[in-house]
Amino acid sequence: MPGNLLYRSLLWLYPASWRGEYGEEMRSAFRARRRNVSGILGVLGLWLEVLPDLVTNAAAAQFDVLRRDLRYAARAIRRSPGFAIAVVAIGAIGIGATTAAFTMVDHVMIRPFPYCRQDRLVKVTEDYSDASPADFRDWQHMNSSFLAMEAYRTVSVDVSGMGEPRRLDGASVTGGMLSMLGVQPALGRLFTAEDDRESGTRTAILGYSLWRELFDGDAGVLGRAVRLDNDSYTIVGVMPKDFYFPSREAQLWTTMRWGPGAFEDRRDTYIYSIARLKPGVSFEQARAEMRGVGSRLSRTYPKELANTNVTAQLLRDDISPRAVLMLKVLMGAAGCVLLIACTNLANLLLARAMMRRKELAVRTALGAGREQLVRQMLTESLLLSLSGGGLGWFLAHVTLPLLVRLVPVALPIAEMPTVDSRILSAATLLVIATGTGFGLIPALRGRRRQISAALHEGGRSGIGGQRQQLRRALVIVEVAGSVVLLVGFGLLTRALWRIQAVDPGFRAGHVLTLRTSLPMPQYNAPEKRDPFYRHVLDGARQLPGVTAAAYISFLPMLHRGGIWPVEIEGHPEDVAQRRTASLRFVTPGFFEAMRIPLAMGRDVRETDSHFAPYVALVSQSFVKRYWPGENPIGRHFDFGNNQRVIVGVVGDVRVRGLERASEPQVYLSWQQSDGVSTYYAPKDVVVRTTGDAVSLVAAMRRLIRQADPNQPVSGVQLLTDIVAGETESRRVQLAALGAFGAVAFLLAAVGIHSLLAFAVSQRTQEIGVRMALGAQRGDILGMTLRDGFQLAVVGIAAGVVLAYGAGRLLESLLAGVKPNDLATYAAAAGLALVMTLAGSLAPAIRAVRVNPTVAIRAE
Repeated sequence: MPGNLLYRSLLWLYPASWRGEYGEEMRSAFRARRRNVSGILGVLGLWLEVLPDLVTNAAAAQFDVLRRDLRYAARAIRRSPGFAIAVVAIGAIGIGATTAAFTMVDHVMIRPFPYCRQDRLVKVTEDYSDASPADFRDWQHMNSSFLAMEAYRTVSVDVSGMGEPRRLDGASVTGGMLSMLGVQPALGRLFTAEDDRESGTRTAILGYSLWRELFDGDAGVLGRAVRLDNDSYTIVGVMPKDFYFPSREAQLWTTMRWGPGAFEDRRDTYIYSIARLKPGVSFEQARAEMRGVGSRLSRTYPKELANTNVTAQLLRDDISPRAVLMLKVLMGAAGCVLLIACTNLANLLLARAMMRRKELAVRTALGAGREQLVRQMLTESLLLSLSGGGLGWFLAHVTLPLLVRLVPVALPIAEMPTVDSRILSAATLLVIATGTGFGLIPALRGRRRQISAALHEGGRSGIGGQRQQLRRALVIVEVAGSVVLLVGFGLLTRALWRIQAVDPGFRAGHVLTLRTSLPMPQYNAPEKRDPFYRHVLDGARQLPGVTAAAYISFLPMLHRGGIWPVEIEGHPEDVAQRRTASLRFVTPGFFEAMRIPLAMGRDVRETDSHFAPYVALVSQSFVKRYWPGENPIGRHFDFGNNQRVIVGVVGDVRVRGLERASEPQVYLSWQQSDGVSTYYAPKDVVVRTTGDAVSLVAAMRRLIRQADPNQPVSGVQLLTDIVAGETESRRVQLAALGAFGAVAFLLAAVGIHSLLAFAVSQRTQEIGVRMALGAQRGDILGMTLRDGFQLAVVGIAAGVVLAYGAGRLLESLLAGVKPNDLATYAAAAGLALVMTLAGSLAPAIRAVRVNPTVAIRAE
């Protein structure tokens, strides 16, 4: 009958042991009660009475069984605390490392930006660089692929009138930019076209953190005024907490407010543009159209735009290839650690399974059911695996802050990601699957015909036996994985050493740097800036221990400087092949303060004023390009909208950083800046001292406050820190890779130790017989060590092959180090052999100490 069949099915809610003992009795009782009722109401009443009782009793029975299984698991864990700690620790390491690394990759490369339909946003640039307002305006009018195209540029402004003056980073945007991104403000409104007009009221929108910091989260901030670069701006909105644009450093936004002269010079490039695709238009179609727009503009304006291409890429793809590769390396290393952790876990569980065969055989012979054994083994494995998962979650939280330097500052995302629950769950499930899968082997193999074999099994199941082949393979995988990580760590370490050995062109020790970006138009003319510079520099030079102080437009490495075309009489160049140099204005004494060598000629002088001939100091690479083997002093060239005469030659400086090629450098007198934007006005001060540069900070702040009480000081740091910052992301990556390599190294040693230790315990009688028949202790020691080293050699060989493939993928990060660097591979192989020796030594000593008499009697 259907009712009886349903009741029989519901009995599966009970444990199997309960069903076997009481199932038939319960089914008989139900059939009897069912025969005594009739009609729909009677049957319904019976089920209303039976169901609650059945479900309640089933839950109680399951809970009682679970309680007994948990007690059994706890006793088993207490009997082998070392094994339990090892399983939990290995699982936690695999889960924690993988979760932290994959969370970083997901945060940077996969998670969407906080914009509406960010997959439809496209960044349009000139050869992946900035563009001029004139070009941007033409792009707007000449395309048919975009709903809207807006522009932005990064800005830094002085905030005054609200306590201590400060310097804040932000962005200047066209009126429709924030609306196009599709993010609604937390308070107030976004910009409109009226805000973007030159004649309109100056308006500003605050970032959430700045609103909380300056106005303590006051909702009445709308309509209030804030002074930015000595101009009054009306606050019209506050953006949400998780909004970042164009990078996470931006704290406020103003409108672009272009004047009529902004569209006259196509070589004045300083903006970037973002556009939103029209419905039905693909990114490939838009990219092809913009490429055609660029070709038409380069033909129309050959002098300014010759060989200039318009490029488009999805906004989500605007990530440095190097940053992407560094994160992929981290992800690969974490995956390798997870693989090694799982193989080690499997190895330990297989060893434990073999050791418990007799125990389980005895329990089976005494009547324990297979279902009971499987359930108890499963409970124990789950308990250990879940403990490892909880500890792994904690390790991931601890590790993430150590990796935040791998998040590019230029991305509009938070610096610190939250632990990704999907990745944490996936890693935990993999560890649980490994733990339960290998933990259940002894129970699943507990068939009756295997009981006798287990009870009568002797001790001659050595490392070469069939049952050990899987464990041998797992150890080989661990050794190979550790070799791959060690080689990767070694190659990247050698690359870091090579980069750190690069001469930056100056001496960074004992130099303090700071920034005073003078607001315009208050300081728009050199004669207005002169009193400020003189007060700060004269005061700095009088401080104890100070040997030199000077100003420059942009410090090397922090800013590439302005890139300007060079025109030299007698060196005609095709417009498309015109060469460039970086431009910086300096005050006298800059080269002395930076210890940049003066190869010939003289430094900039105070007499190099607006009324004197316009002078320039050029780098040695500049001279090599235009006057190789000649004396350049007195030569003339057009640069920075004026003709300049060379009065000195200085050493080359790595202005773009230690790893990138730099244009030749041109340094001009700060007083001779006619025709050049005030953007290039000197703002970074360098102070060299014979003592501790940090001790000068308070005195320098006091001097600047005396020169202008409203002038904020920003960017206070040592020059050595700036140089070290060039390799900081590499050092973070290297530290993470080194930690993963150390973990893999340790786990591989543990794997070899556990395999050999188990083999020795299983071969105790065999070893005793060998020694009784005349084998020497050296023979036994050699036999045990040979087993371990055979595994190591196979693992090293496989690891070297895999490491070479990984090295080829890393080649762009190796700074000239060859991916087949012999010293690195030799060091990794040597460490692997040391690791093998460390893992083999204890089991080998134990084998040597076997007492032949005791071993033979035990047989």
